[in-house]
Amino acid sequence: MRDFPSCFGESGVQIADSSSSTSRTSQNLVTCVYRSSLGGRSCVVTITWSKNLMGQGFSVGIDDSSSNRSLCKADVKPWLFSKRKGSKSLESSDNNSNVGKVEIFWDLSSAKFGQGPEPLEVYYVAIVFDLEMVLLLGDLCKEAYRKTNASPPPSNSVFVAKREHIFGKKIYFTKAQFCDNGQIHDISIECEIVGLKEPCLSIRVDKKVVMQVKRLAWKFRGNQTILVDGLPVEVFWDVHNWLFSTSFGNAVFMFQTHVSVEKLWSGNSSEASSVLPWSCSQVVKETQLQQGLDFSLILYAWKNE
Repeated sequence: MRDFPSCFGESGVQIADSSSSTSRTSQNLVTCVYRSSLGGRSCVVTITWSKNLMGQGFSVGIDDSSSNRSLCKADVKPWLFSKRKGSKSLESSDNNSNVGKVEIFWDLSSAKFGQGPEPLEVYYVAIVFDLEMVLLLGDLCKEAYRKTNASPPPSNSVFVAKREHIFGKKIYFTKAQFCDNGQIHDISIECEIVGLKEPCLSIRVDKKVVMQVKRLAWKFRGNQTILVDGLPVEVFWDVHNWLFSTSFGNAVFMFQTHVSVEKLWSGNSSEASSVLPWSCSQVVKETQLQQGLDFSLILYAWKNE
């Protein structure tokens, strides 16, 4: 079976292989991908939130959707007592030709964080091109428009993919929004393997069990469709490292909306030896090209020792 998955998006944001990466540094990252437009051209905006001993920060990458060429990149380095509020101006270029000036504004001076590096509330990050709001994140919308002088209406950006690392001993928690402007759901993944002859995998959405996999030793890789907000969500899992690896390893889960099962799966899904004929880059590219309710959530679940 192919490794699950090797690349996150066509913009070149690399994800470590699930069976070989043990670096705690890479685990303190959350990467989000948005489909938007820059001066009338379709683009992909990637925001990567980071956290380390020096504090918290983020990076921004903007790529042309049609050519996959990078238009501009910027890093807001981690901070402890400074840089929690500011702006940056960048010259965007494509194939050595100047496209225009991109401005990034942020205010995280009062932001509230959870356990991860991504802010939860009381913040904004705004990306502006020619006084047009390309992407606006956070709940301080009025403050963002006042600071940037960008003209409404808000950007037409769509959240298409997210990659996150989560930690636990037998229960793993995260939150997800499976459609644009939809409800934010609590997701929990539970898997007890120590001392059990027949480990079982359970997934809950808002505390309701939506999926159970019994005889997990035989079904350590697979997929199943669940319903969230009336939408079919395809869930893929690979827990091989949890069950059979002697080193510190992680399981990988992917929640995919709006893409037909036929495109993502071939063979009998009940067989643990089936092959997933796709990569994450293919899935994200598909969501970029389609309109509507496409979203991919990739979770790397690490066991705390």
